[in-house]
Amino acid sequence: MPDGDYSAEARRVAAAAAPLTQSAIQTALVSLGVRPGDRLIVHSSLSALGWVTGGAHAVVLALMDAVTAQGTLVMPTHSGQLSEPSKWRAPPVPEAWWPIIRGNAPAYDPHLTPTRLMGAIVETFRHVPGTVRSAHPLVSFAAWGADADVITADHRLGSGMGEHSPLARLYERHAKVLLLGVGHGNNTSLHLAEYRATFPTKRTHGEGAPLQTDSSREWVTFDELVWHDDDFPLLGDAFDATGATTIGQIGAATVRLMPMRALVDFAVEWMEANRT
Repeated sequence: MPDGDYSAEARRVAAAAAPLTQSAIQTALVSLGVRPGDRLIVHSSLSALGWVTGGAHAVVLALMDAVTAQGTLVMPTHSGQLSEPSKWRAPPVPEAWWPIIRGNAPAYDPHLTPTRLMGAIVETFRHVPGTVRSAHPLVSFAAWGADADVITADHRLGSGMGEHSPLARLYERHAKVLLLGVGHGNNTSLHLAEYRATFPTKRTHGEGAPLQTDSSREWVTFDELVWHDDDFPLLGDAFDATGATTIGQIGAATVRLMPMRALVDFAVEWMEANRT
């Protein structure tokens, strides 16, 4: 490969005083407040951490070691490439392509379907033996550990991040949210608050996805909440100001740990007050 293909990694090497290791990440997670037995949903950026010995593999192992098999580790494994193509904006595709995509995109498969724009840590985690991935074709979640099966079960169309989703099961279990090198704009738990809050612009839209039925592959349509995350950074700053978020540093990354139940309850009230 040309040298330019490695420029981003070269910048991380140049910026690091020393390589970040699996044991150092685990130690930092414990210092931040992650405990054995925790139910932990993680949003992450590998590049934000700096140069990591072993890359995404090391980060996943450190997270698993921190919560242990008595806890549960969860990550969003979303696959927006299987959504209704007429709604694509990043990038859009020609209208003439829409029926071709609907008729030919492979059916969602929790084992085979890749994630889209979720990052190397998520892609590594979903291949860990014993990891279970939920059935939603667009906004699935993967889980490993004691509650993996119950958290990922019964993930229904039309409730992608609502009451019949892994987010609601995590809320019930007093989970913690870890933002590992990303901000509140990536904080998926805030979408659960969108389902629970009442605000004037709340609406649903038609979605679609390829699914495997008992006998064949079908393009299935359903109604889903229109999700918005434009105000998540502002909402997150307001929550951080309550003092409920523990903020630290792992490698080059700013890291936030917070109680999910307090976050979602705060977000419901914030949206009802501010989404006017």
